[in-house]
Amino acid sequence: MYRRLSPGQLSFEDFYLPFGGKLSGENRWVKLAELIPWEAFESSYAEQFSESQGAPAKSFRIALGALIIKERLGTTDAETVEQIRENPYLQYFLGFHEYSDQAPFEASMLSHFRQRLSLELVNQVNARIVEDALAAERATPAVQPGETAAESRASQTPVKASSASEPSSSNESDDEDEPPPPNQGQLILDASVAPADIHYPTDLHLLNAARASSERILDYLYDAIAQPRMRKPRTYRQQARRAYLKVAKQRRATRRHIRKAIGQQLRYLRRNLGHIRRLVSGGAPLSVLPRFWYRRLLVIQEVYRQQWHLYQHRQRRIEHRIVSLAQPHVRPIVRGKAGTPVEFGAKISISCVSGYCSLDRLDWEAYHEAADLPRQVEQYKARHGYYPESVHADAIYRTRVNRSWCKAHGIRLSGPPLGRPKAGARAEVDRQAQADAKIRNAVEGKFGQGKRRFSLARVMAKLAPSAETAIAITFLVMNLERRLQALRLLFIAILAAVVSPRGRRNRGRSRWIDSATRGWLSLLAQATPSQLCYPNC
Repeated sequence: MYRRLSPGQLSFEDFYLPFGGKLSGENRWVKLAELIPWEAFESSYAEQFSESQGAPAKSFRIALGALIIKERLGTTDAETVEQIRENPYLQYFLGFHEYSDQAPFEASMLSHFRQRLSLELVNQVNARIVEDALAAERATPAVQPGETAAESRASQTPVKASSASEPSSSNESDDEDEPPPPNQGQLILDASVAPADIHYPTDLHLLNAARASSERILDYLYDAIAQPRMRKPRTYRQQARRAYLKVAKQRRATRRHIRKAIGQQLRYLRRNLGHIRRLVSGGAPLSVLPRFWYRRLLVIQEVYRQQWHLYQHRQRRIEHRIVSLAQPHVRPIVRGKAGTPVEFGAKISISCVSGYCSLDRLDWEAYHEAADLPRQVEQYKARHGYYPESVHADAIYRTRVNRSWCKAHGIRLSGPPLGRPKAGARAEVDRQAQADAKIRNAVEGKFGQGKRRFSLARVMAKLAPSAETAIAITFLVMNLERRLQALRLLFIAILAAVVSPRGRRNRGRSRWIDSATRGWLSLLAQATPSQLCYPNC
């Protein structure tokens, strides 16, 4: 059952503190609470719950807010709950009306939050936040040096808004004949891997773990139909363990020794699976297995099939290869990097616009990211209403198909063109390629921020839907950080403009404020406090 909270954002001044005082409006969590459209997506979240049956579920704001707090602080589930219990600002961020020294929920609830908040829903929230941020920047007129904000607003040509009551001067056919808007902006694309938290996989270790799990399953089934004179099937588990350790403990085992050990583990595993089939045919019900071990049995059978095929045909590659019994959805992703040529996790493709990132694709199977370029550009057009002027990506995106597609849509794809440059044009081509590389560094910095500052370098969630949500939350938090940084720069610029004395000798001081900062100053002069996301200021 789901109960919607009262509409409207609670003011931080109305938050009740039993020990006296009031919350500060300059706190980072108070500002973050104003940036997130909580009520816009509560209906989508509530659809998965019954309206009348069951205990009341935690609200959408509590679920999403708890995951944002965990990602932003970099804490465990248990530590996140303790931080919420001790900090009144975090409780305000979650939508509570008063401070309580009791934990609002158990640490295990964060696992349920990750399952309830799907990847699509988190991406929708992220898209809304990015849309609001970019809309505020597009609506900001730039203030020229030596021009006041009032003069800048007066110089702007007013645009007459169309009204439904006024008759339209053009019919529908004229609207269809209107030329498309010109290409604007820059789109930066890149792909990476979010590694999962698994043991570094080797075939020998995987088979040993599968064999040990099959012995545990065999014990469950034998106990279900055990009789006084019935003999337990032989598994040779001690011999199999010694055979595995004999090779696993060697510092540099040869390929011949490794292949021999793999063959031994495959035969031990085949024996155990045969015993399991005979017990099931003899009356042992699979229903006696806990859900965890039944799923593990299905994974073990697939692992045996794949490893036996690789062993028999002396191959090293197979489709949908399983590398972890605990996380069978994880696949090896070949990246070709010097330090980590193969990574194990989800492959992600992102797009970056004005410092804000969007998670465009997440897949556990390996794929060629160059095929995503047309779809990502079309998504850019759907969000902004026009195609980008240029697309900045690395060399793997610059296929002939993508070059032709971008040329047909009037989009410049970064990097040097195909063929030999014209005489005297090599310097210009090199200069443009260098400028494109500098622009593309922004997306590399986003991956670095996600993997060094946040949890993108090791996704701790074990289930595939939970891991997808955790990855999407990382990009959501990075965009919120970017929005907070922009607001901080706004008020720093305001302070610099206010304290700077006017006069002929100080006119040059405004030159350090770039065009973006001057635009924020103009926005402040014509916007309300709620539009600036600073309530009660």
